[in-house]
Amino acid sequence: MKVKSKEIKKKSTFREYAEAIVVALLLALLIRTFVVQAFKIPSGSMEPTLVIGDHILVNKFIYGIKFPFTSIRLFPLYKPQRGEVVVFIYPLDPSKDFIKRVVAVEGDTVKIVNKKLFINGSEAADSYAVYKEDTVFPAEMQKRDNFGPVTVPPGSLFVMGDNRDRSLDSRFWGFVPLEDLRGKAFIIYWSWNSHETTVRWNRIGHLIH
Repeated sequence: MKVKSKEIKKKSTFREYAEAIVVALLLALLIRTFVVQAFKIPSGSMEPTLVIGDHILVNKFIYGIKFPFTSIRLFPLYKPQRGEVVVFIYPLDPSKDFIKRVVAVEGDTVKIVNKKLFINGSEAADSYAVYKEDTVFPAEMQKRDNFGPVTVPPGSLFVMGDNRDRSLDSRFWGFVPLEDLRGKAFIIYWSWNSHETTVRWNRIGHLIH
């Protein structure tokens, strides 16, 4: 009888651990799907706001809880605003996620003249923009420095990288549908410089604006 009692106790303990692991995995999956998700910055298109090796957290419910494999969003707190940094499905390759800054929302008219951004006919307070090249390309050569005007259609955003001379963004591939948003980037939780194999301690905990 004692042997059976020990076996039952072992089975009970194993079951408790198994149930705890399953619950933890389900909670992690729910949090990742509906609440917060981690992303790593792979390119310099958002420099200096975000640099290669930054690891960020993205708020997935602020624009509404999206059900997987659908365009349905419930309980949005508010719509994306100009100036917010967002993660979204890359329009040209749905297997990839991109991160850019919202510079215009639905109904806004966007125009770029010699690298200066104009929204609805007025020059934008574009304090996050950085330009690393003096060359200004005419519109007929490429859309980087002279673009538009275009009006953002309903349910869409116009996004650009802060590193304006080295960003593949809405100037080249068009608008971002709201249904393709992953969420709003809000904090850097880890930053690693792989070239120097050092941790960027001064960037950890930095809020993303």
